[in-house]
Amino acid sequence: MAFILICLGLGVYGLTYQILYGMEGSGMNHPIGWGVYITNFVFWIGIGHAGTLISAILYLTRAKFRTSIYRASEAMTIFAVMTAGMFPLIHLGRIWNFYWLIPYPNQRQLWVNFKSPLIWDVFAVFTYFTVSLLFFIVGLIPDLAAVRDESKGVKKFIYSLLSLKFRGTNHQWLHYMRGYLLFAALATPLVFSVHSIVSWDFAMSSIPGWHSTIFAPYFVAGAIFSGCAMVLTIMIPLRALFKDFNKIIKLKHLEGLAKMIVFTSLIVTCSYVTEFFIAYYSGSKFERAVFWYRPFGEYKTFFWLMIFCNCFAPLLFCFKNFRGSLLILFIVSILINVGMWLERFNIVLTSLAHDYDPFTWGSYQFEWVEIWITIGSFGWFFMWFFLFVKFLPSLAIAELKEVSKPPLRH
Repeated sequence: MAFILICLGLGVYGLTYQILYGMEGSGMNHPIGWGVYITNFVFWIGIGHAGTLISAILYLTRAKFRTSIYRASEAMTIFAVMTAGMFPLIHLGRIWNFYWLIPYPNQRQLWVNFKSPLIWDVFAVFTYFTVSLLFFIVGLIPDLAAVRDESKGVKKFIYSLLSLKFRGTNHQWLHYMRGYLLFAALATPLVFSVHSIVSWDFAMSSIPGWHSTIFAPYFVAGAIFSGCAMVLTIMIPLRALFKDFNKIIKLKHLEGLAKMIVFTSLIVTCSYVTEFFIAYYSGSKFERAVFWYRPFGEYKTFFWLMIFCNCFAPLLFCFKNFRGSLLILFIVSILINVGMWLERFNIVLTSLAHDYDPFTWGSYQFEWVEIWITIGSFGWFFMWFFLFVKFLPSLAIAELKEVSKPPLRH
């Protein structure tokens, strides 16, 4: 926790410097008005997708391997969206004027442009966060009641409030299961809609490399891909730290995630190939120039590292021996997270750096402020996750009881 708070402190210092001295502390320039901050925004929104996928869609399909990992992945969703929501504000520069973006009657007679996909983003992300939070809280109620019954003193009082007087009667379970099923059904289309709308931030523009109809499925597959990798990155150390979790978070559950990673990796790889084919087949010299610039321009190192991390590294999971190794699972999950951040970086940077007019072309240089703020975002995310593991049930007690053998029911 001390290390996490140091990372968070670096981010707070970088943000304070940027507020005091302006955006020159970041690497953003003309024509690259979107930089690391928007890359981080898309990255963290993507991370938040696996939690809802695992908890909602796999619940509806009755996938058994979800029971031991879905609670932590749900919490990951909440904290990832909380992290992502900060970056559009950080990107504004003058954060204290953020309310100018809110559509309310004011003396300036200014209204936001509802035709802009950036406004669609606000509604989509806020809706996703609200439904995911309610879904998370509803799922916690029976487990908080179980913790309440084992607690004493102040803890018992707090958990009594949080559990909403849940006593586990037949009547309560009936309404609980109906409500949980309803939230799962509501959350399922949000998994596909939210990142589709995030992709339209790019696809609705006329910038070469962005203006493409493939972006919605491409971004959704990438979000699930990176989110599943982050679940592995979190669950493997959690399993190692708490030895009793080895009996609950079994290797077969992690292998189920690895299979999903292989599936989504193949979709992402197909999307990469399709993008290049469309650029070639379209006959547009601007599209061809951008897609030539990505693998052979000044950012070619980032491009090829992205290809390795997203297209080749996950193929190790095709082999059971590699899937069954916790070390390989952990290393590859980190590589995928690096690769998916680089994918968003490649999309944002290369199209803005080389658009239509060579006279306006530019380049991007990383600056310490945005690097520290990025490190701080990981500190912010893991701080909330550590607090969650400390104070709330990180495993779904009620659902695990249903599928566990009698010795584990206690």
